[in-house]
Parts: sequence; structure tokens; C-alpha cells
Amino acid sequence: MNINLYTGGLDLNYAMKRIAIGMIAGLMSVSLAACGSGNSNSESSASNGGSNNGNKGEKVTIELAISKSSQDSAFVAQDLLDEFEEKTNIHVNLQLLPAEQTSTVLQTKLAVDETPDIIQYNLASATTDLNLERNFEILDNEPWVSRLLNKDVLSAYGHVYSFHVSQDTGMQGVVYNKDMFKELGLSIPQNFEEFLAVCEKIKASGITPVFMPFKDNWAANIWPAAAFADYAAKNEPALFDDLNANRKKWTDIPEFETFLQQQYDVYKKGYTNTDILSDSYDMAVGKFLNKEVAMMFMGDWLIENVAEKDPNIHLGLFAIPSSEGASLGASPLGGQLFIPKKAKHMAEAKKFLDYIATKEVAQKIVDQRKYVSIFSDVTTPELPEYKQDIVDQYITPKKTVLTTDAYMLVDRSELYRSLQDQFAGGKTPEEVLADWNDKFSQLMKDKGVSGF
Repeated sequence: MNINLYTGGLDLNYAMKRIAIGMIAGLMSVSLAACGSGNSNSESSASNGGSNNGNKGEKVTIELAISKSSQDSAFVAQDLLDEFEEKTNIHVNLQLLPAEQTSTVLQTKLAVDETPDIIQYNLASATTDLNLERNFEILDNEPWVSRLLNKDVLSAYGHVYSFHVSQDTGMQGVVYNKDMFKELGLSIPQNFEEFLAVCEKIKASGITPVFMPFKDNWAANIWPAAAFADYAAKNEPALFDDLNANRKKWTDIPEFETFLQQQYDVYKKGYTNTDILSDSYDMAVGKFLNKEVAMMFMGDWLIENVAEKDPNIHLGLFAIPSSEGASLGASPLGGQLFIPKKAKHMAEAKKFLDYIATKEVAQKIVDQRKYVSIFSDVTTPELPEYKQDIVDQYITPKKTVLTTDAYMLVDRSELYRSLQDQFAGGKTPEEVLADWNDKFSQLMKDKGVSGF
């Protein structure tokens, strides 16, 4: 027998915005409740993996297909897979796939009934990319569900469709070197003018203020994705609904042009690396390790990557300063496991989830990854300094906002390319938005969205 496990990328969309809203609202209180709390009533067969541990049967090979960009997933760590095989007699064979083909390959497999038994993907994207309701098993009655502290991050349409041991979220803003700020006597900028002043002081010290790796065009979207969303939340709460219903155009909001011009001005004023269209994201960790740069528009995952290399470099995150007192951008939890309805080995697929959900295994993963635990009997470890700062400065005072990507129903790659063109000198902010509006309208029409 063969079980195919496929893991995809991490995109966001409009249909799942309520998932992330529930997660952000409950993150602080839940994380505090999880820290140091052990539920004495959870020592059941469900929390300890039930009959799945030590219940060996026929030898099974699991064909685990995984995007190269997701090789660091906790669910494919070799020691975990080896232990799973020892206890269940199920071997896991990893198949690495090109990251850019994950969604397309999955859609094809589901369409032609070459259905994997387990898929790792993003819940928000699965609602539209993979037709969640039609293609995936509802997991409401699985034994580990009763131990969940926050079902929202794993649920859609009122049902649990996915699995994870974490309820954590990614935050997006300006990653900065806290030690450099302290040495130069700098404070966190609260608006764009203050940000430019900070850049000027850093440049005067001989350090590049901002690293822009826009060879990877998606990186050019971090600033506008947060700025657009912050504006909408504070000024036009129904804006993304209107855009998705074609009641408004992307060119109708003059503030969007302003935000695009802001990011371009940071470059034109000489506050960035020179070769922004040649430098790539994979250079970012080295830039911070070598203290060549002070800031970068990026997610908090970059902070984790730098800390893994050198824990003595103290990085933090503040909101994109596109307007006065902007909120920090937030994205929904990703990397969940799903079981397709047409899985050929449904029982074995569920056994894999049950194993990871055991208190012992889940605790090990949570401890290693510094996750905010989703299980009542799994303790959240002490949070890293940068993450606790985010909790204190943004999550607790409710100063977070879902990034624009969370509201999008279609692929954004054309927008990324237009943003890249702006820095190549080929497009103005107005032209970027006009081109994206045309492409967005066509994509929505092709998708059959009402109003287009």
C-alpha cells in the first residue's frame, strides 16, 4: 500500500479572513493559558494516541511529496518519521517538488483522482485553490479535536478540516536590528516622515538602512500589503468586499498610490542596497548576520532564521509606518495537514495525525519550534524575546490587521511583477495600480466571480 502526503505553499485569500481574525483575537489569552497549564483531564487514550501507538500491522510505505520551500516543516522531520515507522510499521519516503508547481500539481491530482492520502497546505488557500468543502474530509470527530484550545485556526464553514500542533501566526512589518537602534539612539518610527528620519541617521552611520531583495518580486509586496490593509481597516472597512464585488477599482483609492510611492521613495533617496533587482531574499540572513543592514520589510520568520544562526543578534519587528500609528500586519496560520475525501488509505492517514497529536510528540514539536500550543495538555514554552514584544506591543493592545493578501481571491503574481517594474523605472504607482486592476478584473471574471 502507498500513502501519498503532499505539502504545498502558503498563500492567503479573502474567503478565510475569519480564521485569522479568530486566531489573532485569541492568541494572547490562549498562549498565557497554555503556558504552564496541564489539563489533568486530558490523560485519555485520545491525548496519548489511543490504540495507534505500538499497533503495528502490514508494512506500509508513505510517499510524502513536499515542496522544496517547505522542507523545514515539523511534520517531515526525519526523527519524527523514523519514530512513526518504528511504532506503526509505516515507512515515509520524501519526494521534493518545485515550490512553484505545488498548487497546480495538487489541483491536477484532485481532478484526475490521483488523490494523495494527506496534503500539507494552507487552510485559507485550500478554500478556493483546492475547493475545500468538495475535496476534503471533515475531522470534527477525531480524538484530538476535543483537546483543541482554538478550533478557529483549523476550521472553515463550521467544521475542522485541518491539523496542526500550533495556533501561531506570522507577522509582517519592518524587521530591525534592536542593538543598532539603541546605539544610534533611535526610536520606533510612528509615521513615514519619522521613518525617513531614522533611515537618514542610519545611513550617516555608514550602514545600509533597508535591504530590498526585489529580485524575488513577492518581497516588494510586504509594504503595500500591510499599508493597504491598515488604511482599509481604519477608513473603509468594506473596501475589500467592494473590490471583490467590482463596486470599486484598485485605482479608486488615491492612498494606495501614496503607499506605493512611499516604498519607492525609500529606494530613490538612497536608503537601500544598490542592486535591489539583483539581490534576492536568500541573502537576507547573511546581511543581518554581517550587520550590513539595519532594516528590511519582511515577516517575523526572518527573525527566527537569523536567530538560528546567531542568537546574539537581537532583531525586532515594528509596523509598516505608512500612516500614523499603523497596525502590524498579520497572516493566517499555514502549513496544516488535510485528508482528501478520496484518500485511498483513510485509516492510515488519520493514524499519522493521531500520532503527531499525542501529548509526547506534540510537546516535542512545540518545544523545538517555540510554537504557541493548540492543545490543552501541551504547554507553550517561553516565547522568544521578539515574539513576546509583538504580543505586548501589538497583539495585546489589538493593533494588528490582516494583510491585503488575506482578502484576495486570485493569484497576485502579476501584481508582484508590476511592483518590480516600478523599481525598474518602467511604471509609476498609478500605472502599477491600473495594470493590476485590469489583470485582477480578468482573473476574477475567469474565476466566475459575480460582478465581473
